Amino acid sequence: MQTEYMISIVVPVYNEMEVLPEFHARISGVLDQLSLGAEVIYVNDGSDDDSLSLLNEIYEQDARVAILDLSRNFGKEIAMTAGLHKAQGEAVIVIDADLQDPPELIPQLIDEWQKGYDVIYAKRARREGESAFKKLTAHLFYRLMRSIGQIKIPEDTGDYRLLSRRAVDALNTLSEQHRFMKGLFTWIGYRQKAVIYERDPRHAGESKWNYWHLWNFAIEGITSYSSAPLKLASYLGLLTALGAFSYGIFIIIRTMLYGDPVQGYPSMIVIILFLGGVQLMSIGVLGEYVGRIFTETKRRPLYFINKFSLARTTQKKNDAGQAAE
Repeated sequence: MQTEYMISIVVPVYNEMEVLPEFHARISGVLDQLSLGAEVIYVNDGSDDDSLSLLNEIYEQDARVAILDLSRNFGKEIAMTAGLHKAQGEAVIVIDADLQDPPELIPQLIDEWQKGYDVIYAKRARREGESAFKKLTAHLFYRLMRSIGQIKIPEDTGDYRLLSRRAVDALNTLSEQHRFMKGLFTWIGYRQKAVIYERDPRHAGESKWNYWHLWNFAIEGITSYSSAPLKLASYLGLLTALGAFSYGIFIIIRTMLYGDPVQGYPSMIVIILFLGGVQLMSIGVLGEYVGRIFTETKRRPLYFINKFSLARTTQKKNDAGQAAE
């Protein structure tokens, strides 16, 4: 029996033409087995391959598909935000298109949601298809965030999760430009639960996240949810000043006792370079926070939409609701 409520599935897409047919086949197979309505919102984040053309073909074949075509590449965090803004379901699932996160886990997420949880996040028990270095850095990043962050982001957890309607509505009230979604998902609170799964290798294509992008992403996460770097810079400056003061006293006492034979050029250069490095690093940390303040004060829109093609099933649902009113 068809239930009255509907779920929305938000899928950020950036140059995923190689994996989209298989992804949609698998997501459709899962949805066909569910006794509830659904819409699949593909958010085209400025793809420069044939992803959009392929999405248009899928749209014509499946009435559950909606396409949100952004005006350019805004980044995955903004693409997810745009999809959440358009999602109309009583529950919303966020999933990547690369098939590292299996769509077959969706029924289990829905089961937990029906038990009363608002945020059900998929926690990775194993990460296949990734290098040892990437696994290590991810492991360290999540534990660093938990130790210094103001909120406790779940370890080994990506963006794959289900959000209740009130959780989505809460997220949609947040308008900040620098969006670290893993942190925002946790920051809103409500009842949250983990579902353990094993992450698969990427089905096709190449990851868009190189180490430089991951490094910047880590900085974004740390500066968005912790002032610890500012405190660290303050403590480091204090310790450096104390060290310099102590060394100055030592030089004065040594000069009074033994004279000043004009020695210590190498040590002086080392000290100057060290102090200069500490100052530049501290200024850089401060600049990261000032840069975020500068961006937020502009209050620019998060994104612009080139075109939004509503799912035909959703359109029928909306028309039926308007007729009933």
